[in-house]
Order: sequence, then C-alpha cells, then structure tokens
Amino acid sequence: MNEICSKCGLPKELCMCEIIAKESQRIVIKIEKKKFGKNYTVITGIDYKEIDMKDLLKTLKSKLACGGTAKYKNIELQGDHKHKVKDILISMGFPSDRIDVR
Repeated sequence: MNEICSKCGLPKELCMCEIIAKESQRIVIKIEKKKFGKNYTVITGIDYKEIDMKDLLKTLKSKLACGGTAKYKNIELQGDHKHKVKDILISMGFPSDRIDVR
C-alpha cells in the first residue's frame, strides 16, 4: 500500500510539499572567516523543517569535494564555494531569483 503524505494528503510518489517549500525559501550564501583564517561558505535561510538538511548537505559536500556541517539552522562548507553552491542549488530546484550571493 502507498504511503500518504501527512501535509498534502497525496501519495509519497506524487507529493509536492518539498517542491513548494523550495520555491518559498530565501537563501543567502556568504563567506565567513573562521578559526586560523580559514574561509567557510555559509548558507542561511533554508527552513530545516521543510527541507531535508542532511540530504542537502550530503549532496553539496559530494559535489564540491569538501567538508562541512549543518548547525544552528545553517550549512557551513569548508572553502570558498559561493558561486558553485548557487549553481548546485539551482540544479536541485531552488529558484535563482530567491538565492542571494554576498
């Protein structure tokens, strides 16, 4: 038997909740200097209740070949990847006009 989504009531195969959630996000990508002068790419504005942060982090880390973590509702990636992150997020279905690179 098919599983039913608790939010929209559709079967899991037809569920549109995550697609709608991606369109409503306001994402900011910026560079921060951390310990020992290292640069980190910090992604903020993603609602962790609607988007699977672990899956998103895993995808970003594998495509960028870097380390990273998800903490304090932010994603932190080691290194300066702000323009590459924007391209990856767009390819994952996030709208380009809702992503701000600083």
